[in-house]
Amino acid sequence: QVQLVESGGGLVQAGDSLRLSCTTSGRTLSNYALGWFRQAPGKEREFVAAISGGGGTTNFANSVKGRFTISRDNTKNTMHLQMNSLRPEDTAVYYCAATRLTYSANAAAASYAYWGQGTQVTVSS
Repeated sequence: QVQLVESGGGLVQAGDSLRLSCTTSGRTLSNYALGWFRQAPGKEREFVAAISGGGGTTNFANSVKGRFTISRDNTKNTMHLQMNSLRPEDTAVYYCAATRLTYSANAAAASYAYWGQGTQVTVSS
């Protein structure tokens, strides 16, 4: 069992930056690939970014490429999503997730067995 807790959400203006964190507990973190997903009101949950267990492989949605970066520190059981040049369309609840597919940076939500409760990100225009 892996427990995930997101933090760092908030209200910002377009063009601002925000750093989300995901703190994990319960198992050896390097055995899990981690991902970020988001869900806006009235929309389906969508993939944002993912990182493999060792951190060597990353994957980003086209909508965030060049603006968001993902990183992890397995010694501190944390993962971060650095979000720059935020846009109003980035407004959503952001979720971190974990999968035992250790060596992948998978974009499929169905691959992730463990999920956090989410943190709200609101970007005003």
